Amino acid sequence: MPQSLIFEDHYKRLGLEIFSEENLENFNGNRFISEIKVFYIPSGYELTVDFNHYQTKTSSLFFLTNQHLNIEKGQEESMLLHYNRDFYCIQIHDKEVACDGLLFHNVFEIPFVELDDGEADLIKVLFQNIRNELEWEDSSAEEMIRTYVKQIIIRATRKWKKQNLDNATLKIPGSELDIFRDFSRHLEIHFREKHNVSEYAELLHIAPKTLTHKFKNLNLASPNQFIINRILLEAKRLLFYTDKTVKEIAYDLGYEDPAYFNRLFTHKTGSTPVNFKKTTSREKSTILKPFYLLKQGC
Repeated sequence: MPQSLIFEDHYKRLGLEIFSEENLENFNGNRFISEIKVFYIPSGYELTVDFNHYQTKTSSLFFLTNQHLNIEKGQEESMLLHYNRDFYCIQIHDKEVACDGLLFHNVFEIPFVELDDGEADLIKVLFQNIRNELEWEDSSAEEMIRTYVKQIIIRATRKWKKQNLDNATLKIPGSELDIFRDFSRHLEIHFREKHNVSEYAELLHIAPKTLTHKFKNLNLASPNQFIINRILLEAKRLLFYTDKTVKEIAYDLGYEDPAYFNRLFTHKTGSTPVNFKKTTSREKSTILKPFYLLKQGC
């Protein structure tokens, strides 16, 4: 069977890639960095998402946008669904199931859902249905594929909520969920030019103090800290994956004063941007921490 299947129609694009131990090297290199990704991974895989390393102890789904993803180890067949927003826009198509900001760029930085055996079988059937549509190339394939993508997202959203919002750490009432979802979405879109809580509060049509209190009441870090964390993550990506200077990175992230950006980075990370770049280029394994063991029931 083909290992790569693509649907393209004008600006709309969706692809399905099949990986296993024999062809994992074909995955790496950030070929899919600009696309939305839904990655089904069986147990026994080791992978890195940005600067976090994971080992799957059960089948899992990873939901990624512009994160850097690298597969280090895996045997059984994994499946990567990648598409652009012209093919499927989370915000538009899934508004009624409140997916935007939960699976793909949530403020909690939890990009995965763990699956039990029954759930894994259902997800594999949906991936296989997409594969069949891509191979058949019927005129109605686009809408059928979009339906299957939506089913995957709905099932995964329900599971993500159960695993992450119904526990003591991240318990969020349903009435408050929209605020966090919308904050996540706005942060992902605007973090380069909007650095203040007041700017996000305005987008959410609430007072800055109200937004801050909502986070505090749920024992979460402040909105300001989430904003800084997102900026620092992007700075680390640019330092690690590109040859841009610190000054160029500061400008890319909306700081007209590179010295201020340098001080912020140093204060929050304990390392200057220059030292971070030197250290990570010498000891890449050091930054692939913390190490997350994904296992059923944890």
